[in-house]
Amino acid sequence: MKQDYAHEPYRIKMVEPIRTTDKNQRRKLLRDAGYNVFGLRSEDVYIDLLTDSGTGAMSQEQWAAMMRGDEAYAGSRSYYRLVDVVKDLTNYAYVIPTHQGRGAEQVALPYFVDHSGMCFISNTHFDTTRAHVEIAGAEALDCATGAAYDTETYHPFKGNVNTDRLQQLIQERGAEQIAGIILTLTNNSAGGQPVSLENIRSVHDIARSHGIPIIVDGARIAENAYFIKQREKGYASWSIRELVQEQLRYGDLFLMSAKKDGLVNIGGLIAIREDEALFRHCRTSIVPLEGFPTYGGMSGRDMEATAVGLQEVLDEAYLAHRIDQARFLGDLLREAGIPIQWPTGGHAVFVDCARFAPHIPYYRFPAQSVTNALYIESGVRGVEIGSLLLGRDPRTQKNLQSPLELMRLTIPRRTYSYHQLRLVAEGVKAVYRQREKLKGYVFEYEPPVLRHFTARLKPE
Repeated sequence: MKQDYAHEPYRIKMVEPIRTTDKNQRRKLLRDAGYNVFGLRSEDVYIDLLTDSGTGAMSQEQWAAMMRGDEAYAGSRSYYRLVDVVKDLTNYAYVIPTHQGRGAEQVALPYFVDHSGMCFISNTHFDTTRAHVEIAGAEALDCATGAAYDTETYHPFKGNVNTDRLQQLIQERGAEQIAGIILTLTNNSAGGQPVSLENIRSVHDIARSHGIPIIVDGARIAENAYFIKQREKGYASWSIRELVQEQLRYGDLFLMSAKKDGLVNIGGLIAIREDEALFRHCRTSIVPLEGFPTYGGMSGRDMEATAVGLQEVLDEAYLAHRIDQARFLGDLLREAGIPIQWPTGGHAVFVDCARFAPHIPYYRFPAQSVTNALYIESGVRGVEIGSLLLGRDPRTQKNLQSPLELMRLTIPRRTYSYHQLRLVAEGVKAVYRQREKLKGYVFEYEPPVLRHFTARLKPE
C-alpha cells in the first residue's frame, strides 16, 4: 500500500481534551465574537489552525530543561545557556532575548529610521512587522517575486525578493532613504513560501553595493533551510544547521519569534552580527520596553526551553514530518478543486479566497467570509491573510487591496494528526460546495492599528 504521509518522529505522552459544538452553538459564538475568530474562546474551537505561533507541543527534553530555569533578574544562568546556543547557531556576536518576535521588532527597527521619508523593503512584510515599521515613522514596501501572486502555477521559491524591482526601488527612492531590507524566511504572507539561497545572496550583493543593512526575520528559518535542501540544486548533502548558518551569513541583524522554529510557547530573539552601536541601542531600549537585557521579557524556564528547541528544530526527521503535514492537507484540497497557494509552504495551507468567493469584493473581505463559514461548518478556526489584515493606507486612510486574499490554515507543531487534517479538509470542502451563498463583512468597530486582531464585524 502506497504511503501518502510522512511518519511521525514522536509518540504521544500527554493529551489535551477538546470538545465539539454544534452549528447553532457556533453561529451564536461567532456572532458574540463580532464575527472575528480572534474573539473566540479556544475551548469553543475543535481544531485550532489560527496560528502556529507558540501553539505547538514541546518535547520531553524541553520540559525537563525548564526545571533548570534560573529566574534571577540579572545574569541568569539560563540566559547564558541560551546565548551560547544562539551564538553557536548564528555566528553572531550579540544576543538579547525578547518576549516574542514583535518585541524584537519594536526594540530594533527604530534604530534604522533616523530621518523622515524612509522605508523598509521586504519580500513581504508580515502584519506586526509592517505595524512596527510604520510606528517607527517609515513606510513598508513589499517586493515579492511575481510568482508569489500566481497561486495556480508551481514555483519552488515563491518567497523570493523580486531583485529587479528591488534595484528599481533603490534607484527611485535613493539608498539613503532605505532603512533596511527585511528578508522574511519563510515568506509568511505570500503563503509560507521559501526563499532560495541564490536569491538571498543576490539581495545581499545589491544591499552591500548601496550600504543598506539586511534584517533577517528568521521565525521559520529552519523550515526555509529544509526547502533549500529539497528544492535548490547543490544543497542536498548540506545539513540543516549548515543551511541555517549559510542563510544568516548574509544578514546584519537576526530577529526571531521563537514561538515558531524555537519550538516554544513564548519567546523571541535579537541577534546582531557585529554592530556594537546597534547592540547598545537594543540593550538600552529593551529595558523600558521588554525587561532587563539578560531576560528581555522571558522567564529563565522559557530561555531553557528555547535553547533546547533551537537544537531540536534542526532535526531533519522533524522537519520532513512538519512540512509534509502541510503538503498532505494541501493535496486533499487541490484534489477537491479548491484553489490554494501551490505548492504548499512550510507551516500552513493558504486557500485562495479571491478565487474561492470571487463575488465578494476585497473591501468586504472574502477570506474573512470563508474563515467564518469554515468555523460554523466544522468548528475549525483558520485566519484571514488578506485585505482585512493589510489595513488602510496610513496617509489616505483608504482600505488597501491585498494582492492575495488568503485563508491561512496554520498547522501547530507536533500537535494534530493526519486524520484531524482530513477533518479540516472535509470542512473546507463543505463550505466550497455552498460558496455562492457566502456574504461579505463590514465593520462595527475598527481599531486604528492591527485591526484584524480586535475588530468587530457584521455580515453586510
